Amino acid sequence: MRVLFWGTPDFAVPPLAALLGEGLEVIAVVTQPDKPQGRSRSSVVASPVKTLALREEIPVLQPVKARDPQFVEEIRKLAPDISVVVAYGQILSKEVIDLPKRGTLNIHASLLPALRGAAPIQGAILAGLAETGISIMQMVPELDAGPVLHQVKTPIGPDETYGELALRLSELGALAIVEALALMSAGAASPKEQDPALVTHAPKVTRDAARIDWTRDAPQVSRVIRAYDPRPAAFTTANGSEVKLFHPSLADGLSGNPGQTLEDGNELVVACGEGAVRISEVQPAGRRRMAAGDWTRGRAVVVGDILG
Repeated sequence: MRVLFWGTPDFAVPPLAALLGEGLEVIAVVTQPDKPQGRSRSSVVASPVKTLALREEIPVLQPVKARDPQFVEEIRKLAPDISVVVAYGQILSKEVIDLPKRGTLNIHASLLPALRGAAPIQGAILAGLAETGISIMQMVPELDAGPVLHQVKTPIGPDETYGELALRLSELGALAIVEALALMSAGAASPKEQDPALVTHAPKVTRDAARIDWTRDAPQVSRVIRAYDPRPAAFTTANGSEVKLFHPSLADGLSGNPGQTLEDGNELVVACGEGAVRISEVQPAGRRRMAAGDWTRGRAVVVGDILG
């Protein structure tokens, strides 16, 4: 089976590696153009997927727009049997989706029809779900709406962060896409239409969404911090300066005014609308990520301060 692989971030690397490990013929990799970096924007960094593809001597395509007619003609000449898409970063046209003989499969990090959209991993943590998983679906022009071919479930740990869950789901996605392609090859795949009544959405993460609202109860505040750890990181202000917060846990039996610092020892304890949370790590503006105790010992905050 001639596979055209589409992907860009770290999340896409294990599925690509799994396809190669199964001996499938990956004829090319499509990924986003290299991004400029540094203050002068004079150097560029390749996507993790491109790095792997080049190491495996797989041709790499990096169109500015996947809808460009010249690019579409280029992939048409490649004559893929199937496309596999995971976090590519652009919306594909119906022409591109339908171009391979066996269509296009998408690896989505939720149990569809729940959490369609750009941030399903963060969305699962924010919603307080007990489990999530990977859905392999047949792509259609409507976002994440195609028939589901295969699903694999996994529990969400009570203190699991976005970064930790994303890493597990990337490995699960690698397993799931191999299983889905095996089902297709054996003629045993049974795509199932999604139930519109069960659809929920996980929109793109915004800066405002990552700002902590201390009037929420402690479990909600904890989920916000976990959902954006490590990127973009939930944040608050302390004495007029922004600080990012990481690795929360519930502080049982403690309470106070929303945003009030209750303890400033080895951990930072902050009151919420109901209950309180313990913060293990912080990152003050312009500084590295550090243990909360190292920050509080510098008198950045003291007991009684109100974070906003």
